[in-house]
Amino acid sequence: MPRTFQLAPLAAAVSLLSLGGTALADEASIEERLAELEARVAQAEARAQSAEARSASLEAEQGEDHEARLAALEEQAENGDGFSFNAYARSGLHIGDEGKSIPGGPYVTPAGSVGGAVGRLGNEPDTYVHARLSHDKTHDNGAHSRFQVSFADSQTTSNDWTASESNLNIRQVFVELSDLPGFEGGALEDATFWAGKRLDRNNYDIHWIDSDVYKLAGLGAGIYDVQLGEDWKSNFTVYGRSFDDFTVETTSGTTSDDTDSFIVSANNYVGDWQFLVSGISAADNNQRMTDQGDTAAEDGLHGLVAYHGDSFFGLGEGNFKVALLHGQGLGAEVKQIGANGDLLEDAQATRLAVYGTTYLTPNWRIAPSILAETSEDRFVEGDDYQWVSFNARLANELTEHFEMQYEASYMDMDLDPQGYKGRTAVDGAYTKFTIAPTLKPEVGGFWKRPELRLFASYSDWDSELNDFSTTDDFGSEGFAGGQWSFGVQAETWF
Repeated sequence: MPRTFQLAPLAAAVSLLSLGGTALADEASIEERLAELEARVAQAEARAQSAEARSASLEAEQGEDHEARLAALEEQAENGDGFSFNAYARSGLHIGDEGKSIPGGPYVTPAGSVGGAVGRLGNEPDTYVHARLSHDKTHDNGAHSRFQVSFADSQTTSNDWTASESNLNIRQVFVELSDLPGFEGGALEDATFWAGKRLDRNNYDIHWIDSDVYKLAGLGAGIYDVQLGEDWKSNFTVYGRSFDDFTVETTSGTTSDDTDSFIVSANNYVGDWQFLVSGISAADNNQRMTDQGDTAAEDGLHGLVAYHGDSFFGLGEGNFKVALLHGQGLGAEVKQIGANGDLLEDAQATRLAVYGTTYLTPNWRIAPSILAETSEDRFVEGDDYQWVSFNARLANELTEHFEMQYEASYMDMDLDPQGYKGRTAVDGAYTKFTIAPTLKPEVGGFWKRPELRLFASYSDWDSELNDFSTTDDFGSEGFAGGQWSFGVQAETWF
């Protein structure tokens, strides 16, 4: 018994020691596990922070990319990058008081053979369209390029299918370069370089009589906007044009020949003044003989002095332009410079163009013009052409979308062609009056288009003018003066 009682306390002690050891072991295990857990949590937090940092960095990078792309798009929009489409068009029906279509157009009078124009409102029997497609691009270094191609067609038929009568023409194909960083700080900083086939950028016209004041056009190249002084910019261009074939008498007989004209121009703008000087050369064109045996010119000179006013002749708000042109030899075709190879060496011509626009009252506006020319020795030694044309377009804005338009035209002409192309000397006057109710999206200016017009025109002229030529419109059946014409027309540009 006693021995048994002695072992019991020992067993109990051993048991307590065993339980304590287990407890200590378990406590140690928990500490380790807590430590490991804390370590894993710390690692997880570190990974999370790293992920957040990467995410923030990525978001920042993406944000910067979006901002950069947006800025690039805005820059493209400001610079006109991409494709654009512009056009001018007119089309309508023009019939006489006998219910038949009749001739018309600003150049319908005998003076039209030498560039004399009358009012176009209610006087256009054609469909004409000039459409332009352009592509603009701003390059990485800031340079700008532009390509343009344009198509034009003109016809007088009323039919819907006009392929056999079409005059479809590729009128322009050229490339421009501007904003070239390599020219910063000099005279060429704002210059535009171009080459190809084009109508000169700085051509301008009297819209209401459809007459260019001057027109440079053809195949060539040039530099616009060369800064030569604080208020002096110049354009330098060279254009080439092809003259029609002509016959040449040689020892072996008659042969056909042709030539090209080259027009070198300096177009200067000093403040509101414009000074244009052109030299024209056409090698061997002096071999061209007229029907009367005169010799055509081989070269020529052309000059223009113009003033572009920002008021209506100083009398009120509006604008006006005055241009005086003179040419000799091949420059005696003062409007379409270098375009006529039949001019004689002694040919000379002087032309005056004056026009402007203004509002007479808040609802009445007017656009008057004067175009006059005198020329001699033009196609035949001793020929003489004198004419002057007055025109006024008046409009009364009645509602937001409707206005009444009126036009009065008067031309006096004294023409002595000396038998050129079988033409006869005539002296007389032409008059035309037009009234045209006009519908448009919005009134409020001379250049608001499109317009839909209904018109009635009365035209008359001295009967002597019917004898000018057997091949022109005057004097033809149903078109001898003193008659009404009616029609409708659409005109637009954008």
